[in-house]
Amino acid sequence: MSDTTDRLGGLLATDQYHLAMAQVYWKEGLADRNAQFDYFFRSYPDYGSHQAGYCVTAGLGWLLDWMESVHIEYEDIELLAGQETTSGRKRFDQGFLGWLAGNGDLSGIRVDAVAEGRVVHANAPIATIRGPLAMAQILETPFLNKLNYPTLIATKAARVEDAARGATVLEFGMRRGPHTGVHAGGRAALIGGADFTSNVALSHAVGLDPKGTHAHSMVQAFIALGGSELDAFRKFAELYPDECILLVDTIDVMGSGVPNAITVFEELRSSGHEAAGIRIDSGDLAYMTLQAAAALDEAGFEETTIVLSSDLDELVIWQILSQLESDAPRYGLDPGALVRRVTFGVGTRLITSHGDPALGGVYKLVAIESDTGRWEPAIKISESIEKMAVPGEKRVLRVYDHRGLANADIIALSDEDPLSDDRVELYHPHRDRHRVLQTVDIADSEDLLSPVFEEGRRRDGEPELAELRKRRRTDLERLDSGVRRLVNPHIYHVSLTKKMKDLQLELVAELGH
Repeated sequence: MSDTTDRLGGLLATDQYHLAMAQVYWKEGLADRNAQFDYFFRSYPDYGSHQAGYCVTAGLGWLLDWMESVHIEYEDIELLAGQETTSGRKRFDQGFLGWLAGNGDLSGIRVDAVAEGRVVHANAPIATIRGPLAMAQILETPFLNKLNYPTLIATKAARVEDAARGATVLEFGMRRGPHTGVHAGGRAALIGGADFTSNVALSHAVGLDPKGTHAHSMVQAFIALGGSELDAFRKFAELYPDECILLVDTIDVMGSGVPNAITVFEELRSSGHEAAGIRIDSGDLAYMTLQAAAALDEAGFEETTIVLSSDLDELVIWQILSQLESDAPRYGLDPGALVRRVTFGVGTRLITSHGDPALGGVYKLVAIESDTGRWEPAIKISESIEKMAVPGEKRVLRVYDHRGLANADIIALSDEDPLSDDRVELYHPHRDRHRVLQTVDIADSEDLLSPVFEEGRRRDGEPELAELRKRRRTDLERLDSGVRRLVNPHIYHVSLTKKMKDLQLELVAELGH
């Protein structure tokens, strides 16, 4: 790997203004002053015709791995020393660079976070970051970079998995995603609901078997050299007799593709093997599935899988399955059996989060340690009230009702026990709205933030993919179906306690607003 590639993954993979601010902090003696930043997002993905009512957090494991290993390099210091202002002056003081050379790692940072794979909601902190102000500031951009995109993709995958109603979902997006970001996106898709991925490197990294069929080019190559679609199918089946999935839409799905596939499947069966399935990658997927399933059933291949791909997302999958269920009897097919044999290969629209390609995750200063060692809350006032962060040290509680469903995420002061009274007054983070929750209606509660990084080491137990998926499934099962709805979901309550709301309003008043 080249030095340039190494540097692109190092501590200089941050925005310039963080280094500029870090030098100001150093100059003013504040570089080592402890501060707290919160990471959260302000709104759920809105895909235009449909919207998310929740997110699934992803990316934390790889972020923590990076935080363990990253530190400033000698070459980084040399590069910064070579920067000049427009007037030709050195941009960075040698004293600051000396400080950075000695302090340029993340061993002083503590991160408390919601466990990776869990459902999270707008305006509730997903992570709190505490440590020396300058290094916590430099961490901002890589922190956002390594969490925003994976969370966006895990959320999309969870919605796809919901729409698929238990059908297998394959992640096929490597060729359409953002460069090496497809690895983070693919991993997030696996956390969020995809069962497998076609990405070979990623599959091995997470301990899964990579999945794939073949491309149209294989059939085209045989035809161009004087052969046929049937020849291509036979050669593929010869090499992969026990996992033979044939792409049937290179020429004509029902005119040649499915009949030729059935011929090969019969030959496989006669030699003691069972075909795995067919794949359809174009056209009216629901209509073609019905026709193909009827032909396969008639030929005695009732269990053969039908893999569908081509610009799929949660709404398209929902529409396909709805049509299959309603139209199956007209073709002599059992609706339930037909739905169970379908697999979805989801590519572009998953890996790019089609319709809303960026999560508005932010990283905001909420508290800083004073000269006396007291933590002072900090707040940002904006013309856009939605951009006002929740100040100070805090805890985030999720409360559940007697149905076992999540009722609200409550943001409280760090030393506050909001459930100790008979009733809890809850306030909107930005609006003049409040409601009262009777504690008798709360069956269970949990703190969402726990230590995941401290003293330069991961503290999250380094969970495997299976555990991350289990967390997602558990949280979604405990989320009201209205919030999970694909279109116009119910609003999930994220609320402040009265004490936290009072602190927010007090700081706003002090700033003259």
